Amino acid sequence: MKGKELRDLADDVLQKRLSDAREELMNLRFQQASGQLTDTTRMRVVRRDIARIFTEVSQRERSAKEGAK
Repeated sequence: MKGKELRDLADDVLQKRLSDAREELMNLRFQQASGQLTDTTRMRVVRRDIARIFTEVSQRERSAKEGAK
C-alpha cells in the first residue's frame, strides 16, 4: 500500500484498513508461533502498512488542529 493511496481514502475507510491490517498481523503472529507461517516477509509488509496508516491519521489530525486555530 502506497502513501498516495492512503491520502486518497476517506477517514472511515482508513480506519477499516487499519483494523483489517491489525487482524492480519495477529493471525500471522499465531501462524508463526505454531510454525505454520511460510511467508515471513508478509509480517514486515503488514507492520509497515500499519505504520503508514498511523502516519496518515496523525497528519490528518494535526492539520485539523491547525485548521481549527
